[in-house]
Amino acid sequence: MSAGVGERAARRRPPLAVILVIVAGLALLLGANAHLVYVAFTSQPACVPHLKAGHSEGGYSAARSAC
Repeated sequence: MSAGVGERAARRRPPLAVILVIVAGLALLLGANAHLVYVAFTSQPACVPHLKAGHSEGGYSAARSAC
């Protein structure tokens, strides 16, 4: 009635599908974060219309304009 050591170890191990789902989720998470870092370093926001410093027309103005 006693199971061998190999049989007990095989019962405790999670199924291959569970392991693959976890690995795929981690790969997706790492890939998404790498993409966000890539876009943050390579994108240059375009200049948008805004109020110039010193105007008080009730709108927002850029803290430091690059345009």
